[in-house]
Amino acid sequence: MAHDHHHDTHGSVHQQGHGHGHGNGHTHDHADIDWAEMAPHLEAHAELYTPLYRQALTWLAREVTEPGLVVDVGSGPGVVSCLFADTFPGARVVAADGAGPLLERARARAERLGFGDRFGTLTGDLPGALSELDYPADLMWASQSLHHLPDQRAALAALGGHLAPGGTLAILEGGLPARFLPRDLGFGRPGLQARIRAVEEDAFAEMRADLPDSVAETEDWPAMLTAAGLKHTGTRSFLLDLPAPLSDAARDYVTTSLSRLRERIGERLDAGDRATLDRLLDPADEAGVHRRQDLFVLVAHTVYTAVRPV
Repeated sequence: MAHDHHHDTHGSVHQQGHGHGHGNGHTHDHADIDWAEMAPHLEAHAELYTPLYRQALTWLAREVTEPGLVVDVGSGPGVVSCLFADTFPGARVVAADGAGPLLERARARAERLGFGDRFGTLTGDLPGALSELDYPADLMWASQSLHHLPDQRAALAALGGHLAPGGTLAILEGGLPARFLPRDLGFGRPGLQARIRAVEEDAFAEMRADLPDSVAETEDWPAMLTAAGLKHTGTRSFLLDLPAPLSDAARDYVTTSLSRLRERIGERLDAGDRATLDRLLDPADEAGVHRRQDLFVLVAHTVYTAVRPV
């Protein structure tokens, strides 16, 4: 299963010092992340992905009708939390995250959009902090956060324990990784992004293995949801398709994603691919991502739903 880590959409799910990374590649040591500085980038990413999230929420709304409480686990700056508030006008929405500065942005966003009177935040290590909820959730959403926790099955059981009987847990994990670049760039060896993905997969496997008390798990999410005491009810993938030529916002996302990838895994690439990536990131180069007209964004995210038995 692919691991797409262009998940600037959300914030930090902290457990034993681990949580969300936000960009292309894998950021898994969060001790030195300045979330206030990151927040605008996270918001911009989530806003770019909003068409995908709206598709997912429309699908969820057919399964979950009129929820009283919706909890966004690992909400970050609250872009998706506010989409939940818009999708379910009768619901109270709680954005839960380990990073206070991101939740400040979430609160401000909810106020600005007119959801402030039914929007709350919960700060703390997740999933443990969910014990502070006033009452169980009818719908709980966790986007690309569970794979950062040592024991994913235990985390699913913990989330399920905060659902009301008949409540739904929706998790976004896997799918197809984001693609930005044509196979042949006109320089360097064709297939750069496929080779970058292979390096990222190795880095992801190392991240999982290095988590304290990490539990190896076959990534069969329906089976894990069932093992956690929930009833798997649906699986569906949603596409974000931004064709060339890109908007300025989408181009900024591609540039930022590739820049962070260069910082994190650039040294794992061979010299030729590293040189190609450096040329792509050179603002003065006509063939770089700042100027070329054939960039695109194509990604698929998969959502799994499960219900807590009545």
